[in-house]
Amino acid sequence: MPLPAIPRRVKIGDAAAFAGTTPRAIRHYHAIGLLAEPERGGDDRRRYAYGDMIRLLWIRRMADAGVSLEDIRAGFEGAAGIEQSLARLEESLTSKAAAIEAQRAAVHRLRKVGSPLGLLSPLVSGRLHDLAPGALRPADLDALLVTERIFGSLGAAVQANRFIVLATHPELRAEEDRLAEAEAALDDTVSPDDPRIDHLAARRCAHETALGVAIDGSGLDEALDGLLDQGDEPAGEQEGGERMSPMQAIGRMPYDFAPARIRYEERVIELLHPADQDGDTPPTC
Repeated sequence: MPLPAIPRRVKIGDAAAFAGTTPRAIRHYHAIGLLAEPERGGDDRRRYAYGDMIRLLWIRRMADAGVSLEDIRAGFEGAAGIEQSLARLEESLTSKAAAIEAQRAAVHRLRKVGSPLGLLSPLVSGRLHDLAPGALRPADLDALLVTERIFGSLGAAVQANRFIVLATHPELRAEEDRLAEAEAALDDTVSPDDPRIDHLAARRCAHETALGVAIDGSGLDEALDGLLDQGDEPAGEQEGGERMSPMQAIGRMPYDFAPARIRYEERVIELLHPADQDGDTPPTC
């Protein structure tokens, strides 16, 4: 079979099609000096020879690998420093690959768990995956999400013990629900000096004490002791990669609490953590 007619030079459209790019991209390569302007034909249009096409193919291969156009030029020129640029590129690609793998793992957990619980860290979701369907309330998931953001996965795993006990102790779950309903009623119509606040705070204190006893008796905390000794990761990253301390993260989370609710939360803290020098004073509820 005879060979087809082989042109000695081709127009920019044919060059772009062969290299897998666009005429606009090739014109840009010319503009920045990455690809020399070829000779023009009688019609004043660019005509690309074999050497131009080879250069264009290498440009496209390096660009597809993620090498910047500036670094491609430096590579062609044999400039010092290209190795550092390539090392930075490799580091960036490794980071992106790790991020993609983390995304794949998150999607896998989400599909496996079949609920938003799978979007939390494996440490948290793993502790809760054996709970019966419906045992974990939407508000519980919300609380775990916020806690993991502020205090990291270990902090949320510790909090998960609370929800495990609530799911396995109906009387504690019932009191939790009653308290949550009463707390939601502390809106702007309630005065911060309302005597009901102290009564409700005492109930919450007693409930938290009972929950603590149940958690201690369950042995759930013991399973986390080794992990807690290793320390937890910092709170979540801000945009730009900066780290937030727990207090900074708390300050970013809006809570639409009325003055009565704020006073109630203060009273609960006062009852659960009475001020003393030794730190051994039990709750006063």
